[in-house]
Amino acid sequence: MFTLKKLVSRSVLLGLGLMSLPGMQTLAQTTLISNIQGYTLGQPIAGGASPAATEERTLQHFSALQFTGDRIDRVYSAGEALPDTTGMTVIDGAGKTLLPGLIDAHGHVLSYGLSLLRVDLTGTASEQEAVQRIVEFQQRNGNLDWIQGRGWNQVLWDSNAFPSAQSLDTLFGDTPVWLSRVDGHAGWANTAAMEIAGVDILTQDPNGGQIIRDAEGRPTGVFVDNAMDLITANIPELSIEDQKLALRKALNALATYGMTSVHDAGISARTLQAYKELLAEGPLPVRVNAMLAAGDPELETLLAAGHFTSADATLTVNSIKISADGALGSRGAALIEDYSDMPGHRGLLLLSQEQLGGYMETAMRAGFQVNVHAIGDDANRIVLDNFARLIPQTDTRALRHRIEHAQVLQYQDILRFAELGVIPAMQSTHATSDKNMAQDRLGEIRIQGAYAWRKLLDAGAVIANGSDFPVESPNPFFGLHAAITRQDHQNEPAGGWFPEERMTTEEAFASFTIDAAYAGHQEELLGTLEPGKGADFILLEQDIFAAAPSEIWKATVLETWVNGKLVMGATPPQ
Repeated sequence: MFTLKKLVSRSVLLGLGLMSLPGMQTLAQTTLISNIQGYTLGQPIAGGASPAATEERTLQHFSALQFTGDRIDRVYSAGEALPDTTGMTVIDGAGKTLLPGLIDAHGHVLSYGLSLLRVDLTGTASEQEAVQRIVEFQQRNGNLDWIQGRGWNQVLWDSNAFPSAQSLDTLFGDTPVWLSRVDGHAGWANTAAMEIAGVDILTQDPNGGQIIRDAEGRPTGVFVDNAMDLITANIPELSIEDQKLALRKALNALATYGMTSVHDAGISARTLQAYKELLAEGPLPVRVNAMLAAGDPELETLLAAGHFTSADATLTVNSIKISADGALGSRGAALIEDYSDMPGHRGLLLLSQEQLGGYMETAMRAGFQVNVHAIGDDANRIVLDNFARLIPQTDTRALRHRIEHAQVLQYQDILRFAELGVIPAMQSTHATSDKNMAQDRLGEIRIQGAYAWRKLLDAGAVIANGSDFPVESPNPFFGLHAAITRQDHQNEPAGGWFPEERMTTEEAFASFTIDAAYAGHQEELLGTLEPGKGADFILLEQDIFAAAPSEIWKATVLETWVNGKLVMGATPPQ
């Protein structure tokens, strides 16, 4: 394991001793990290303008970084004389690569933490393999009131069919089982869970939801979108302590991937309370820009309280998350025309027009950024229509409203993002994960407007990138690789999947740094390494800008620093 060589001068040690004397104020320590391959992007934002309004950005290379406390003092170009280090902590970077901390503009922190504590079904090749994993999980964890897990994806199974309660019933008997699909837009229950929920052949599909049924109309055990509430409403609520445990586990895990900030896409009032309690116990290891969940019973109170930013800026609340439709894999994404592989079916809109517009307008008038989940082209068009109507009415273009995913778009709607100042918050690994089913769902014509990064960028939009973890791996280098190559880790397909939609290396890097910061109204603090900004950076084993694009996903993070403090690495945090 690589370890930074920390060289601390005698004067620093003496100074630290003096600072520990009673009654004396602690002074911020200056640190210099030298002998590095440093990279950042030039600051693209001037006078609040959109990054897309500036000239194409280029990488800036540097060899040393100096910061005091939680703020950057200076970056030093190669060959530039370094300062007198008397009184400084000096760190030898040993030629490793230093980058700005990476930002995930769309993830689910609590769900990710819970996924680390529950049965993991990701990557299973069949329904039988998924069931076997659940059996092994139960054997390790003993008798549980509910068995819960996530990650199954029937598209990857040989059957390509939804699972059934029957395969669970013979093994888990009276213990209720609930397993979320990989995208979180469908769930798999056993008969015990359905009996607790009172679900039977007479149960009607709720608005915005679907109960998958057999030929006789009986529920099979799979529930899509709003129908999932029939089961989940009966699962005991997590306590604040349960949530804190999951959040802490997730944030520490995210730091190991080089992530220094995440936009948490939809949290409840109780989760916000858990975050604030964690914050009171010490700084969060990774910055969280949390979106309030529309539909939360306390939403009105939370909006009335206004924006929140902690003193150390590790917790920020300035936006709301609304969900307009479901996901493509479970055929819940709302399409204008029928699914190509299911005639007569166009997906699900999760809210009425009145509800959607009401949430959007209420948040705008409260001064909150509005971030709407929309995957299908119908959902995206409806949301863009609402933005076109409401942004002028509320004079909130400066709030930089967003569409989360913006996954399937009609060409004329692609042009509207830049026109309205709406940011597409997209996830590049969705393209490489969905390539095995997306064209089946959409057909040869609609697929041209799906995962259309190049078209959006060329039309002047600013893309904030992320992963949608735990739907995808939170590893941002997987996302950078997918954005640049449009290939999976086996370099398939050759040349890339619809390679005309690739990002350049600089565009991809920007989408995980300065453009993601811009999407969270944090570009003055995060996203680049320059004087006055937060000292958020990571140290890598490899130089990803010198490596072949096909190798980027293999990058190894050695250390992660947030606010000038080491939160992950060989040297324990101080």
